[in-house]
Amino acid sequence: MGDFSERVFAVVRQVPHGKVASYGQVARLIGAPRSARYVGYALHANTDPGAEVNHIPCHRIVFKDGGLCRGYAFGGPDVQREMLEEEGVTFSDDEHVDMGACQWDGRLDSDGGDGNVPLAPPPDFDWERELGD
Repeated sequence: MGDFSERVFAVVRQVPHGKVASYGQVARLIGAPRSARYVGYALHANTDPGAEVNHIPCHRIVFKDGGLCRGYAFGGPDVQREMLEEEGVTFSDDEHVDMGACQWDGRLDSDGGDGNVPLAPPPDFDWERELGD
């Protein structure tokens, strides 16, 4: 994997159990705004999916409106929804996560040890634009 994918994976590993982030949010957190589609490509190529320690929990990444990925690479939207529900993520309808209740704020409990993962969104992060409000 390239540097971009590794940065995506580093952030996605930090999304806590029971929370979700959007593709665009991950892109902004790695310093690559407007690269949400490429975040999706990187996660599609994820060779180590899952919620277990050291795996990359790509199921926690959703569209900015909370929509599940129809082409979820590891079993489809039903599998993604099931994995999220097992973690306590709530849904506003059959296909959308309740982003108000479950969106990760981008803050970490620790710096991950290497200091390369952001502790919060950049100062100019625009939540309204990110969420499409």
